[in-house]
Amino acid sequence: MRVAIAGSTGLIGTKLVELARSDGHDVVEVSRSSGFDLTDEAVLPRLAEALADMDAVVDVTQGASFEEDEAVSFFRSVAGHLGQAAHEAGVRRTVVLSIVGIEECPDYGYYVGKVAQEKAHRENSPGVLVLRATQFHEFPGQMVEWFTTDGVAVVMDVEFQPVDSAEVVRLLLEMATGSFDGDVQLAGPRTESLVGLAREHVAAKGLDAAVKPGEAPASMAEGGMLPRQEDAVIVRGRSWHEWMDQEN
Repeated sequence: MRVAIAGSTGLIGTKLVELARSDGHDVVEVSRSSGFDLTDEAVLPRLAEALADMDAVVDVTQGASFEEDEAVSFFRSVAGHLGQAAHEAGVRRTVVLSIVGIEECPDYGYYVGKVAQEKAHRENSPGVLVLRATQFHEFPGQMVEWFTTDGVAVVMDVEFQPVDSAEVVRLLLEMATGSFDGDVQLAGPRTESLVGLAREHVAAKGLDAAVKPGEAPASMAEGGMLPRQEDAVIVRGRSWHEWMDQEN
């Protein structure tokens, strides 16, 4: 198949490009580094040309801001431009990577942006399928990297159910190539403490940082990042500790 990957240089995008090509698919990379600023309407003619003859578009773009207004603006623009170009190019399927629990957490700006992204794709893009995944195993390390100041990492005091990013990538490709006809939710095998895993990450990496629990949005502190028991959820992959032992 021919698959276009928007956000091809990020954590998931890089792995998805590699997996798709190793499975024999033709891949078109769509990112700023390949000349496509998806927030700019001027990109539409070139984007439609790049998407010609694509069987599917996979959107794994990431916003740069956690602020609600900026996140909403980014995701709406990207989804709208991708959708318009995909329709013009005759693409039949769009796969969108989203996050478990976004509708349960209206007090977190980035999640409001992800809700807007899903809505914009459903309004503008052809054949939309959404994969909502829990946070990746890399997330505790990212939190330490992003929120360490003067040797102290302040990490949200929440529970989550982290998933191996390799499983996210595999499922995205399965959805893009037709193995699923509807939306999917994905989670890892165990509920964990984000603060606890951040501390284990710091110890395992020998980092000079102290991890302290920080305040989380009320919805997240109350379990909003966890899959709801009433929803069908695919559980796949290694636990965080297995991943940490094998990959690091």
